[in-house]
Amino acid sequence: MSCTLIEEIWVEKYRPQTFNEIVSQNIAINNLKDFVKSGNMPHMIFTGPAGTGKTSTALIIAKNVIKKQNYFANVLELNASDTVRMDYVRNAIKGFVNQNLVVGDDALKVVILDEADNIPKQVQQALRRIIEKTSSNVKFILICNYINRIIDPIISRCAVFRFAKLPEEKIIERLKFISKQEKLQIPQIQANEFYEALFFVSGGDLRKAINTLQMSVALELLDNLDLNEVLKISGFLDGSTLEKLIKTLQSKNFEGARKIFITIENLDSRNFLRQIMERLGNLNIESSNYNKIISFIGEIDYRISQGADAKIQILALIGELIRNIKIDT
Repeated sequence: MSCTLIEEIWVEKYRPQTFNEIVSQNIAINNLKDFVKSGNMPHMIFTGPAGTGKTSTALIIAKNVIKKQNYFANVLELNASDTVRMDYVRNAIKGFVNQNLVVGDDALKVVILDEADNIPKQVQQALRRIIEKTSSNVKFILICNYINRIIDPIISRCAVFRFAKLPEEKIIERLKFISKQEKLQIPQIQANEFYEALFFVSGGDLRKAINTLQMSVALELLDNLDLNEVLKISGFLDGSTLEKLIKTLQSKNFEGARKIFITIENLDSRNFLRQIMERLGNLNIESSNYNKIISFIGEIDYRISQGADAKIQILALIGELIRNIKIDT
């Protein structure tokens, strides 16, 4: 089983191949169907949280508007955060949109730029000029999580489609479908809790939920299912350690909390922030400081995302929480 799982990645195996297979994005999909059917497709930006079907939708569009025999010649797929730099935009992309590998000057080409919000602003300016000059026979699909990181001149030249965060029931429905297809033996008495744990781990990201399901199978966690193990392999605190930490915080014991924290292995700091946010109500925070604490957690998350030392930031958060916890007398 493990060897097979390593060879076949489920997020690719079960990637949607048609518009009807895209999960829970009816508004965007219905409009996109009309564009594809009419043959009058604009440049587009797909924006929304990770794992909501943006890349799959872009690939489906490309397969619908480009003939199969011309697909690899007339479709360029790039992960912008890895490959799009000034020279690459000026040379590789420009060369692609100007080439004429298929008979006829009006042959349609599609450029898919994933993680476009990671493209530096200067590179986006170069990309804007390319988009302006090639709009008749080259269509760009930019995929991003944060549209505010895309410059206005590009946004104004594109139709924007917003992909919504997937609801729990839709993610669990898809996980159950995959489990059935793969003939997984999930203990019936724990099945609902298992799927709920996968949803929690995913944070609404279907791709992450599927990867965690596959990892759970590859590591043979289903044989003696322990939901704490599912949390730990995903970089979260297991339930007992989290409870111990919460009690230590409630007693305003910084040194005790620090000792617990430094003994934790494989903890994803941003996942830890999610767990703390979920348990804020149990910490007896001074009501007048509650919003301040939420804002501080957001600031810590931003610092970590920008490369700050995660251990120092988490300890700073622990100290701030303890300062704002009131002890009932």
